[in-house]
Amino acid sequence: MNSPVLIACAHGTRNAEGQAAIRKVMADIEDLRPGLQVLEAYVDVQEPELSGVVEGLPEGTAAVVVPLLLSTGFHIKVDVPKAIKSRPEVVAARPLGPDPRLAELLATHLRAAGLQDNDGVLLAAAGSSLPDGSVDSEEQARLLAELLPNKVRVAYGASAEPNVPDGVASLRAELAQDGGRVFIASYLLATGYFHDQLFKAGADVVTAPLLPSPVMAEIALERYDAVLAAR
Repeated sequence: MNSPVLIACAHGTRNAEGQAAIRKVMADIEDLRPGLQVLEAYVDVQEPELSGVVEGLPEGTAAVVVPLLLSTGFHIKVDVPKAIKSRPEVVAARPLGPDPRLAELLATHLRAAGLQDNDGVLLAAAGSSLPDGSVDSEEQARLLAELLPNKVRVAYGASAEPNVPDGVASLRAELAQDGGRVFIASYLLATGYFHDQLFKAGADVVTAPLLPSPVMAEIALERYDAVLAAR
């Protein structure tokens, strides 16, 4: 019996480097699971759009949409269900985060950037207008804080509070007595508009985004397998 198709669904970006990073995740998934059909899809900015990919599947073809997104939010709660609602044989997995392996990756980036024990860390997520997005980001921050002696706070690029500049200012005030620096841990998959904005927020250091990393493909396949196991 053939495995259901894996539809790798990312947000989309106009940034060429970001586009390449996401496509590398899709290629890594194929490398880790030879023979699995992996289709590319996006919820915004790029083509092919998710609903079109789902509509293009032959009738009756089982598929799992694996969001290459870090948190529950509007795309997970609204866009993905809308795209698959007419095809009961197509189901959705949960997003990549929160996950302990992402915390490990974030910590690795922070240490590589020179993080010291008296510095503070601001986990900078994209943000969502839905409360679940903040819950996921806060859980990811908690997982990161378990790995570090530093103060770890959360801020958002859009649609949630505090925003990143305010988060930097607040954390800097907390650190004033110890004289530590403010590190922004980029909780974004790839370079693009939101990552570029982090450099304008007033932090001392901004880490690289999560990609490239083979961990993303591993997590994506686990999300896919979890859906199959629950069937």
